Amino acid sequence: MNMKRTILLSVALLSLGCGHDVAYRPAPQILPSHIRTLSIRLVVNKTQQFGLEDKLALRMRDEFLRDGRYPVVPEANSDGAVSVTISRYILTPIQYDARLIPTAYKLRVMIDLQFIERATNTILWEERNMEASLTYPASTLPGGKTEEQAREVLWDTLARDVVKRVVEGFGSVTGTSERRISSDAPSTPPASAPTAPLPPVNPNPY
Repeated sequence: MNMKRTILLSVALLSLGCGHDVAYRPAPQILPSHIRTLSIRLVVNKTQQFGLEDKLALRMRDEFLRDGRYPVVPEANSDGAVSVTISRYILTPIQYDARLIPTAYKLRVMIDLQFIERATNTILWEERNMEASLTYPASTLPGGKTEEQAREVLWDTLARDVVKRVVEGFGSVTGTSERRISSDAPSTPPASAPTAPLPPVNPNPY
């Protein structure tokens, strides 16, 4: 009997040492099976740019409808609610001409995303600081864009990322800071962390 155990143990150790990589692959954190319909809460805009919330909310609704896996219904009839806060809007000139007039810009928009289980008003998960960015030439140059046109590109990007994160789960889209998944979360969203000040922009980086 001891010999048999020794042989089995040797075979097991040999199989582990045959060069096969064993990778840790956590199961995706997808929505629970009882979540069948979604609602989209009013987007909260914490920036000083007026009207961003309406544009993003419209794109998200269109993207969820296009995806089709979860019907979008009024919140009173939904199983889960998508909550989005626009936390930062940063437009930075990154190139200048000889007269120090900007010729290229980088636009960054960051959002915080939460998913709330409606029956218990519990945050199932949250993904903070999801970011979309675009570098583009000034509208006075060939192929350039206005700031509004650049925003339109970012709304499409963010809407796709929100839908992907909700439908495909943890890890499908990554924020730039903490991620939290909880089955026993508080019924009210946590207070936002203070935002660090941005460094001053160098008017002539070259």
